[in-house]
Amino acid sequence: MDFSGSWKLCEQDNPEAFLRAISAPEIYIKMMKEVKPVTVIEQKGEEFSICVKTALRSHTNTFSIGTETEFNTMDGKKIKGTARLVDGKIVIESDKFTHVRELQGEEMIETLTAGGATLVRRSRRL
Repeated sequence: MDFSGSWKLCEQDNPEAFLRAISAPEIYIKMMKEVKPVTVIEQKGEEFSICVKTALRSHTNTFSIGTETEFNTMDGKKIKGTARLVDGKIVIESDKFTHVRELQGEEMIETLTAGGATLVRRSRRL
């Protein structure tokens, strides 16, 4: 799977419950409903650079499959996790949550799970 390209968020399900499960600040939870970030992914084999851009801020995570990495989270915190490729999906597991990124046709689907809360984000290639 080649994830390279620019992706615009078009839909998300259950962001509030997920953000509360990871203890995001309330102001951030309110802002997430309105923000439609663009995600730019550069993939070179098993090395990835993923930049999430919004009007307020941008952040980039760079990682290699199978190597523990420090990631910047949506709410600006830092966590350690290891990315794996599983059945064509990028799976990042940390002690706070699991993030699965996959391609389905022209959409990129992200499923983030923390405790009993799941956030599903759908983006389309620009």
